[in-house]
Amino acid sequence: MVPSYPPISIPKGLGYLTIMAPRNLLYMRSNFLLGSRCWMIRFSTEILFKSVSFRLFGVKRNNADGESLEKDELLNNLLTMGVDIDMAKKRQPGVFNRMVTNEQDLKMFLLSKGASKQVIASIISRYPRAITRTSESLSKRWDLWRKIMASDLEIVNILERSPESFFRSNNNLNLENNIKFFYSVGLTRKCLCRLLTNAPRTFSNSLDLNKQMVEFLQSVCLSLGHKDPADFVRKIIFKNPFILIRSTKRVKTNIEFLQSAFSLNSEELLALICGPGAEILDLSNDYAKRNYTNIKEKLFSLGCTEEEVQKFVFSYPDMIYLAEKKFNDKIDCLIQEKINISQIMESPRVLDSSLSTLKSRIKELVNAGYNLSTSNITPLSWSLKRYKAKLKKLNG
Repeated sequence: MVPSYPPISIPKGLGYLTIMAPRNLLYMRSNFLLGSRCWMIRFSTEILFKSVSFRLFGVKRNNADGESLEKDELLNNLLTMGVDIDMAKKRQPGVFNRMVTNEQDLKMFLLSKGASKQVIASIISRYPRAITRTSESLSKRWDLWRKIMASDLEIVNILERSPESFFRSNNNLNLENNIKFFYSVGLTRKCLCRLLTNAPRTFSNSLDLNKQMVEFLQSVCLSLGHKDPADFVRKIIFKNPFILIRSTKRVKTNIEFLQSAFSLNSEELLALICGPGAEILDLSNDYAKRNYTNIKEKLFSLGCTEEEVQKFVFSYPDMIYLAEKKFNDKIDCLIQEKINISQIMESPRVLDSSLSTLKSRIKELVNAGYNLSTSNITPLSWSLKRYKAKLKKLNG
């Protein structure tokens, strides 16, 4: 005989009907603490209301009303957590249409790893899809990252800077296979740590895509006469961790561009791409060519020869990163302050400083009696601490 139970009255305004509570009742559980929603079958003979786990038990009266309630609950949870709802909706609006989300699970998980509430709110605001990951998936992915990173805090710092890197994929098997592959081709833990810190999207690549790039680099190495492909690949990836998220076609075109632009033989090209040239291998080829053409035209207009220009850029290839206007404005700023082009050619790193930094430092140094026309101009590119010490010394 099925026992009788008093009816459970739930306000109609909440979208639920008055129901009985017999055995095997189909009901909806909404979990405030864990922020997750699902349909389940109750196999006990009574319903237990637990404040830490359950909200209401009932049968939905209207799907639209129920969905609205679920969305309201999600919004309330996120607002309580300090999430910027407008930013989150703008970035990934589809998340707010999901019937199942795990925002509270995510919060508790990240708190247990040392993340602050402010950091968690920032992560969800910028990458709301994070709340769709399950606790099981999060734990597995975290354990895999810990095979590379030395501490939970290091991972938290990466998530704070780039939440997409951790939450973009939940394919943990692919991540595990990529880690094993990178170790198998000679990459060290230090190298993998640099990859994970600077270009974490590498680990979301398919295994085949990463294999393709590594095999391409190994073939370049052998074609240039280098006899240690593992060492070559390790050097390239350590100097430019972004190379694995570019296409082999782009990297190949840039290598050919560097060889032709500087008329390099195999040995010289090898030294360049294993050294300072590695950092520009992932640039758009059109962008690199356009910037190099502009550098040549600008320096030609100041009386430099082709050979001088090649030597200048070859000594510091990073300047190819500078778009036309930025390069020209910085050169003009220095020339206007009676700094000779030969001084700039000898100290190309001054072009790393922003235009505003160059202007302010020139003004401060001149006011302190420093003659930039006849003195070393490297203070224009020094670290702030070193520069301030120099300025203090000049001012006596």
